[in-house]
Amino acid sequence: MKITKNLVMPNRNLQQLKDKVKHHLTQIYPNHDNQYLTDKFIRLMRLDECSFSALTHYNHWSEQDIAVITYGSSIIHEHLNPLQTLHHFLYEYLYGVINTVHILPFFPYCADDGFSVIDYKAVNPALGTWADIERISRDFRLMSDLVLNHCSNQSQWFLNFQENQSPGKDYFFTVDDQFDTRQVVRPRTSPLLRITKTTEGVEQVWCTFSHHQVDLNFNNPKVLGEMVDIIRFYLDRGVKIFRFDAVAFIWKESGTRCINLPQAHEIVRLLRTLIEHAQPDAIIITETNVPNHENLTYFGNANEAHCIYNFSLPPLLLNSLITGNCKHLRHWLSEMPTAQDGTTYLNFIASHDGIGLRPAEGLLDDEELHQLITTIESFGGQISWRAVDDNGTAKAYEMNIALFDALKGTTAGTDQWQISRFVCAHAIMLGLQGIPAFYIHSLLGTENDYNRVEHEGHNRAINRHQWHYKKLVEHLEDKESHHHNVLNQIKNLITIRKQQKAFHPNANQYVLQLKDSIFAYWRQSLDRRQIILCIYNIADKPDLLLLSDINLAMETAYDLISGQVFTHNEINIGPYQSLWLNNQKQ
Repeated sequence: MKITKNLVMPNRNLQQLKDKVKHHLTQIYPNHDNQYLTDKFIRLMRLDECSFSALTHYNHWSEQDIAVITYGSSIIHEHLNPLQTLHHFLYEYLYGVINTVHILPFFPYCADDGFSVIDYKAVNPALGTWADIERISRDFRLMSDLVLNHCSNQSQWFLNFQENQSPGKDYFFTVDDQFDTRQVVRPRTSPLLRITKTTEGVEQVWCTFSHHQVDLNFNNPKVLGEMVDIIRFYLDRGVKIFRFDAVAFIWKESGTRCINLPQAHEIVRLLRTLIEHAQPDAIIITETNVPNHENLTYFGNANEAHCIYNFSLPPLLLNSLITGNCKHLRHWLSEMPTAQDGTTYLNFIASHDGIGLRPAEGLLDDEELHQLITTIESFGGQISWRAVDDNGTAKAYEMNIALFDALKGTTAGTDQWQISRFVCAHAIMLGLQGIPAFYIHSLLGTENDYNRVEHEGHNRAINRHQWHYKKLVEHLEDKESHHHNVLNQIKNLITIRKQQKAFHPNANQYVLQLKDSIFAYWRQSLDRRQIILCIYNIADKPDLLLLSDINLAMETAYDLISGQVFTHNEINIGPYQSLWLNNQKQ
C-alpha cells in the first residue's frame, strides 16, 4: 500500500483538530467535560507535538496490494519462535507476491485463539517479542487486531473490577434486571450475562461472545481513552492497519438490538480522525459480520472505515461453485455500491473463522441455505450456532470447514475438479473491486484438521491447522502435491493481477448478465485506458460463450492467464476455467 507522508504537511491549526475531536466526543458523551477529554486524547496520540492534515478521499492502496491472514503460530519450527518462523516463511515464499500481513491477535490470551486479550501491550511469549513484530513490519505492511468490544476475564482490568480497584473497577458493562435484553442480537448461544462476585456484591457482566470475554463499558470515557493509548502504542511498533474487531457490539442500550448503535459509528469516526492525523497512511478496517446492508453503513460518508470486509462474498461464492449457478452472486454484486475514493472493500473467501451465514441472510432463501449447509456437512464441515431469542432458539451462524475441502465437490458429491474449482474461486476474488486477502491455509491448500477440533474443543479449530515448517516445505517442493499446485497457481494469478491497472481496488466494475453457469464482470482502469473482461465457468461442464453477447468491441482478445488468443466470436471455456481477457497483448 502507498506510503503517503510526502503528500501531507504538518497541521498548523491544532485548534481545528481539537474542534473536530470535541464534536465527536459530544455526540458520544453529551454529559461529559468533552474539552478535558479532547485535550487528553490529543495528548495520548501525541498530536499536540505534531499532527498531519487528513487525506480525505485518498486511496491508500493500488492493484499492487495483496494481503495474507495468519496466526502467529500457523507455522512452527523447532529452532525458531513462531513469529520468526512466520517471517522466514513469508520472506522465502511470498515476498514480492504479497505486501501486507494480518497477524491475528498475538497478545497473551485465555480463550478464542487470541480474541480474549489479557494484556493489550504485550506479545504472547509463546510466539515471540515486540522485536519480532517490528521486524515483520519492516518487510510487510502490518495489520493488527484492536479487540475493542471485550477483553479476557483474566486481564488485570477484570481482576481489578472484582476487587473494586482502578484501573478496571468501572471498565465493564453490567446490567440490572430492569435492562431489557429481549431484542439483543448475538453471535453465540451461551448465556449473555456472567454472574460475577465482586467486593461490592454480585454483578451481571455482559458477555457478547463467551464468559471468558467480558464486554468493556464504552459508556465510561476512560475505556475509550485506554483504546486511544493502545492505538498510539501499536503505531509506534509498526502497525499500519487496524482491524476493529467486533466493533458493531461496543455500545448497548436497554430495549435495543445492542448492535450498530449510533455511538458505535461515532466512536469509529473519532478513532479515524485521531489515527489519520497521527499516521496519514494508516488504515481502519471494521470487522462487522452482519447482514450486507448493515455492513455497508460502516463506510459512513468516507469518514468511518477505510475498508469493510465483503462478508457476503464467501457464502455466495461458495454457493455458486457447489450449485453451478451464480444468479445470487451476480445479483448481489450488481447491487453493491461502488466504493467512493478513500474507501474500498476487503475481499476474502476464507479466514480463521468459519464461513458466515448472517451475511447471506436475505440473499439466499431458507431452502438454499439448508442445501448449502448439508453439502458442507457432507464434506466434513461443522456448523456453529447463535441464539435468536431468550427462549434458547438457535440458528446456524457459520460453517466451519477448510475452504479446500469445502470445494471438493458440488451438491451432487465429490468429484475430480477440486483444485480447479478452488483456484477458480480465488481468481474470482482477485478480479473483484477491492483489496484481496488470502487466508494462509487457502494459499497452502490445507485440509480439515479434525485432530485439532478434538484437542481444542471447538468447531473453528478445523480450519486452524498448525504446520511444521519442514513438513510444509516438503509438500510445497513436491510438484505432485496439491499444496505445491495450489500455491503456485494462485501466486501466478497474483503476479498477473498486480500488473493490471484495471484491477485497482477502486477501478470501475460492471457485472454482466449472462447464463447462470457463467459468472462475468469487466473492470476498467481509473484512467479508462484498460478494460479486462473477467469470465469464469462456475460449473463442472464445458461451456460456450459468444463475445457478441457481451457487446464489447474486442476483435482480438488475449487471455492474461493462459496466454491464449481469441480471434473469433466463440469462446470455449472448460469446467472452472478462468479467463481475464484484454484487448492488448502483454
